[in-house]
Amino acid sequence: MAWNEPGGNRNNQDPWGGGNRGRQDGPPDLDEAIKKGMDKLNRLFGGKGSSGGGGSSASGGGGIFAIVAVVLVFFLIFNSVYTVDERQQALVLRFGKYLETNGAGLHFKLPLIDQVEIREVTNIRTKVTSGQMLTEDENIVEIDLTVQYVINNLENFLMDVRDAETLLEYAIDSTLRHEVGSAEMDAVLTEGRSVLAVRVQERLQRSLDDYQAGIEVRQVNINEAQPPRAVRAAFDDVQRAKEDERRVVESAEAYRNKVLPEARGQAQRMIEESAAYKAEVISRAEGDTARFLAQLAIYKQAPEVTRERLYIDAMQNVLSSTSKVLVDVKEGNNLMYIPLDRIGSGAASREAAGAQAGLTPQDLESTVSRLIDESLSRQAATQSSRSRGR
Repeated sequence: MAWNEPGGNRNNQDPWGGGNRGRQDGPPDLDEAIKKGMDKLNRLFGGKGSSGGGGSSASGGGGIFAIVAVVLVFFLIFNSVYTVDERQQALVLRFGKYLETNGAGLHFKLPLIDQVEIREVTNIRTKVTSGQMLTEDENIVEIDLTVQYVINNLENFLMDVRDAETLLEYAIDSTLRHEVGSAEMDAVLTEGRSVLAVRVQERLQRSLDDYQAGIEVRQVNINEAQPPRAVRAAFDDVQRAKEDERRVVESAEAYRNKVLPEARGQAQRMIEESAAYKAEVISRAEGDTARFLAQLAIYKQAPEVTRERLYIDAMQNVLSSTSKVLVDVKEGNNLMYIPLDRIGSGAASREAAGAQAGLTPQDLESTVSRLIDESLSRQAATQSSRSRGR
């Protein structure tokens, strides 16, 4: 007989375990578990547990209210505390109006009333812009610019302008175009880039301060400044020509710096040499004049003797530097040439000298002796005339 037929389940053989009410081998009842949990919450908040029947619905409503209250308390506690990092600042708004700005640390707020905006203010932010711009000399250049900035006033950054980032982009573009339009292309593309970056930074900071954007510009870098691509090849040729010109000019200046000091030194040396020569000539002329005046005084006292003496001194000065003597022989009409340099070089030399003059050795020796005697007689006559003149 089947288990579910009338009178056929006498042994309580229910396959779901329903026949044996004393055993709890099946899964727990979900409603009963919720009910027990609600009873515990009611007891926790001072209520009474459910006692079955009509009191179960009231106790269930009170338990839900308790859960909502606990969740609400935790929510309010969680939203009334906030922390600010060292790199951050917190802007507090109460009913949408600015209240205060807080730094790093743990802070409290009124939940659902106060609104907190937290921003990083110490990290350096970067804004990159580029574009084609017209210079003062009506040339077009392409410039790539990088601006590094920080937030120095969070209130101004969030409250005084609608969108500070967009304002910064517009201010960068306006400032850059103004400064590029006030400079020539060569200055923008070459050595004037650093000056242009400084001018852009100063003007950009003034504009942001006027707008009260709460932004401080730390650095402006011009990454690249080039002519348009269509004319870049021609511009490179012009730049190479300018570099060649600069190199030639520098080479000429180096040569000038080398030659000019040498020329100045040579000119100074010539001036000093000419001054020394001038002093020497003047001194010699003054000495000759003094000697001439002294000789003139002596000449006035003894003209003959002085004239003879001057002649002898002059001939001595002339003949002292030569080794040849010309002798006018009284017995003949020939003028004898005597090479004295060869006479003293030996017998062979004397014979050669005599043969060259057409004389025998005996004639040569007699001629030399006669010359010596005549010279001695002239010297004696000169000395006697000097003694008479005294």
